[in-house]
Amino acid sequence: MPHATASWLVDNTALSFEQIAEFCGLHILEVQAMADDLASSKYTGRDPVHSGELTHEEIERGQANPEYRLKMQKAPVDVSRTKGPRYTPVSKRQDKPDGIAWIIRNHPEISDAQIGKLIGTTRNTINAIRERSHWNIANITPKDPVTLGLCSQRELDAAVARAAKKAAAQQPAVEESAAEEAPQPARRDDREALIEELKAERDAAARAASEAAQEAEAEAWLEAKRAAEAGGA
Repeated sequence: MPHATASWLVDNTALSFEQIAEFCGLHILEVQAMADDLASSKYTGRDPVHSGELTHEEIERGQANPEYRLKMQKAPVDVSRTKGPRYTPVSKRQDKPDGIAWIIRNHPEISDAQIGKLIGTTRNTINAIRERSHWNIANITPKDPVTLGLCSQRELDAAVARAAKKAAAQQPAVEESAAEEAPQPARRDDREALIEELKAERDAAARAASEAAQEAEAEAWLEAKRAAEAGGA
């Protein structure tokens, strides 16, 4: 909750914008906008003293010396981000198309929904960049969104891992479906060929047996005739 903390420090201390920006991890222009009432109305101030992240003594040291860098007394409690579009500082919003183009080029397995959550953008913008119909496509250069400050390396790695896991889970199902749908003519052809071969062999054996029987019968008749003629002589 750096913006809420920065808003409280702007309203309740005399710390410099640079000190607040460095402590909260924000751009100094964002802190300037809060001081000018351009952005602070969007955030409810969060007291870092009450949460134990700062002490009054630490704030007084910072107010006494503009060069002093505030030291966090304890790490803030992790709070999961609520649903809704990711907030992107005004100073970085023009970098979104470059980050989107980088993800599309280097990690095509990441879905549009994941890109939208990661960068804080819309499907229309993603599709426009993917189809190269974006109004500023000529000036879009793929750049690592982590380097641009649009997301953290941990968030990007998590999105890549989820996309890879989903793709791996779908692959066996696709292969199994393809195997079931694929025709198997070779197996049926082999079976039919074997049946035809066995049938031919059986027919050949039957013909051979019939011819052998006929030959034996003719030879027996010839022998009988010869014997009869010999007896008459």
